[in-house]
This record gives sequence, C-alpha cells and structure tokens, in this order.
Amino acid sequence: MNIEEFRDYCLSLPGVTEATPFEKFSKGKFTILVFYVGGHMFCYFNIDDFKEITVKCLPDDMANLKEQYEAVGEPYNGDKRHWIGVKLGMDMADEEVKAIVRQSYELVKKKRR
Repeated sequence: MNIEEFRDYCLSLPGVTEATPFEKFSKGKFTILVFYVGGHMFCYFNIDDFKEITVKCLPDDMANLKEQYEAVGEPYNGDKRHWIGVKLGMDMADEEVKAIVRQSYELVKKKRR
C-alpha cells in the first residue's frame, strides 16, 4: 500500500479529518500527518518516510499483536501504554493494517462520544 492509498483509506472513515500539527517542532526535518476523529488523534505517520504508522491500541491487545506480528512494535513518539507502531511491508498484510487502523479509529471515536 502506498501513501496515497493509505491516506484515502483513513479519510474514507466517517468524520475523519487530517492535519500536520507538529511542523513547528520538526524545524523542517519531517512532517507528521495526523488523522483525527472527533478532534482526537487515532493514527499518524511521517509523510517524508512512509515506512511505519502509529495507531491507538487497547493495552490488552498490544501483547497479542506484538507476538503475532514482527511488524508491530513501539510507537513513534507516543505513549507506549496506548499506542503501537506498525512497520509497513513486513508480515502484516495491507488488509490487516487497515483493520488495525479501523480498530484505532473505533476506539477513539467511542471514547469521545
């Protein structure tokens, strides 16, 4: 999956918006694209190096995902208790990546109601 396909998928979820809120902190080194639902982040990645995404995850699911997939590990600059990193192009198929993103979306959406 390329960056455009991934972005299109995220934006296809109801009520999703996107922004690059951290540009002022990176001093032009990289740009983080963040996807929001209800004004809260559920997924983000580095636009300049689309090799990994970071998604919100239930703590109970983290250990299972890390055991099941080599691609799942620590988040990029996120709280390790609530976020995971997913390296793209490894042992997690695109449809599984989308399912993880959808779970993150649903988790954040549910908490914001």
